[in-house]
Amino acid sequence: MTTNQSTEALEYLDNLLGTPLTLGRAIHAIRMCEEISQVNFANKLGISRQHLCDIEHDRKIVSPKLAAQYATILGQSVSQFIRLSLQAILDRDNLDVAVDVHFRQGSQQINTTTAMI
Repeated sequence: MTTNQSTEALEYLDNLLGTPLTLGRAIHAIRMCEEISQVNFANKLGISRQHLCDIEHDRKIVSPKLAAQYATILGQSVSQFIRLSLQAILDRDNLDVAVDVHFRQGSQQINTTTAMI
């Protein structure tokens, strides 16, 4: 997916949701699509059910490092999970900045198809 396609997809999701997509909303949507309980999904991520609940309701901000780990476990886009994590940090600090994430040229992209569990 190109940057332009990615931007268009995110704008579509924002319009569909009525608010900007957050990492918590994305994780919640993935869990609901997989029809997995919070307990089982939390176990898959290696966190408590309460912590997952806090993430899904945007009460907890996930670090970029953990966002990358969660993306890998869930088979999702590492760069998008990192972007959503960084955006949450900027939004929390009331900085009117939008984030776009790209892997450095020549860097090894994290394998997003390998599940840890």
